Amino acid sequence: MSTMQLETVFVFFCVCLVGATGRTAHKRGHRPEPYKQSRFRRETTRVDGGTHKSGSPIFRRSPDMTKSPMTKSEQLLRIDDHDFTMRPAFGGPPIPVGVDVQVESLDTISEADMDFTMTLYLRHYWKDERLSFPSTNNQSMTFDSRLVKKIWVPDMFFVHSKRSFIHDTTTENLMLRVYPDGNVLYSLRVTVTAMCNMDLSRFPLDTQTCSLEIESYAYTDDDLMLYWKKGNESLNTDDKISLSQFLIQKFHTTTKLAFYSSTGWYNRLYIHFTLRRHVFFFLLQTYFPATLMVMLSWVSFWIDRRAVPARVPLGITTVLTMSTIITGVNAAMPRVSYIKAVDIYLWVSFVFVFLSVIEYAAVNYLTTVQERRERKLRNQLPCTCGIVNPDGDMMMTTCYSDVDPNTAGTYGMPENGARQERILAQLTLADSQRTSRVKTPRGYVNVWIDTHAIDKYSRVIFPAAYTLFNIIYWSIYS
Repeated sequence: MSTMQLETVFVFFCVCLVGATGRTAHKRGHRPEPYKQSRFRRETTRVDGGTHKSGSPIFRRSPDMTKSPMTKSEQLLRIDDHDFTMRPAFGGPPIPVGVDVQVESLDTISEADMDFTMTLYLRHYWKDERLSFPSTNNQSMTFDSRLVKKIWVPDMFFVHSKRSFIHDTTTENLMLRVYPDGNVLYSLRVTVTAMCNMDLSRFPLDTQTCSLEIESYAYTDDDLMLYWKKGNESLNTDDKISLSQFLIQKFHTTTKLAFYSSTGWYNRLYIHFTLRRHVFFFLLQTYFPATLMVMLSWVSFWIDRRAVPARVPLGITTVLTMSTIITGVNAAMPRVSYIKAVDIYLWVSFVFVFLSVIEYAAVNYLTTVQERRERKLRNQLPCTCGIVNPDGDMMMTTCYSDVDPNTAGTYGMPENGARQERILAQLTLADSQRTSRVKTPRGYVNVWIDTHAIDKYSRVIFPAAYTLFNIIYWSIYS
């Protein structure tokens, strides 16, 4: 056997011995290599070796540092190599920052505080070449709020906001997405309460337009150009947004420049939304009760004027109820210095109720005066009352009074099928001319006032006037 043959046999024996030793170690509990590390090592070896076919799926992957578990985001984005306290392209043209908004909900609209509360997703788009990184497969890298504090982001704030906060359940609702070419998407979920100057002169038949204003706090238009990324399409709303008292008619966006005397010009973005108030709630809670109280006050016109215990409480009850309605409406409203539409309706209704009480007071007073004069007249008339004087035109003259016989004969009696109440008003005359109704300076004039007719006319005048008022009111404000 030659020397070469002996060497071949020896090598074969050594290979078999090494294989047997590896299998024995595996059986004794040797832990296998983790799948990810093994796969990464195999792929790296195959790529470097270049011994496989180009059509193999493994060779479609190329080295990507973003996939390496050993690469830190700070190292990949070279955060420590740049000063991120400065805006991108500092000293050059203003950096464009696009904005779009997704409105999640309109929570409350408060007339008393004149503000609204809105929850929205606010997204910013800009390019910072300092954050660019090499990548061929991974299109972007997504981070949370921990990286946001280490890089430059636009300093947006809400103009005229009263309070706002970023949601933090379960973590801060912030998202940062960086693309290989340096484009950045920064999104946050925020709830803001902002001021809304409302014109309540037509309340509750009004339409309100409120605005949410977004602006950079520190950077003027020389450093930062703020714009809507896709115009009106940059504003999206949830189809399920609804309010109990308002109908959302439309959303739209605008862009303007705001000037501050001490700092300069700033780009400002506006989100406008128009709200029309639902009037049905106020019809049930305000208008219908007020109308019913006015109609209830008219019931007293059909009650006998002598029924004081019935008519007086009815009038007082309606007046107090109207006062309660007016107080309840104004309690939830701001103390504005102008008259609202609902104030006009309620106060006119209050006046009608109050006039119905005054009407009964007048009727009751005139009836009392009439009865007092009747009693006084009966005491003054002699027993020969009704006997005609031979002159034929006047009754017998007594020391008390001179009365027309026709008047005395029919006083308090039915006339034309209806009882007529009359009041004798004594008027002292300055002349001594004698007529059928006038006698000497001590004579009297009979003035006939039908107190029952006041209630009859009120039954027509009050409903007609209130109906006319409603026609004019609803034609103006509806």
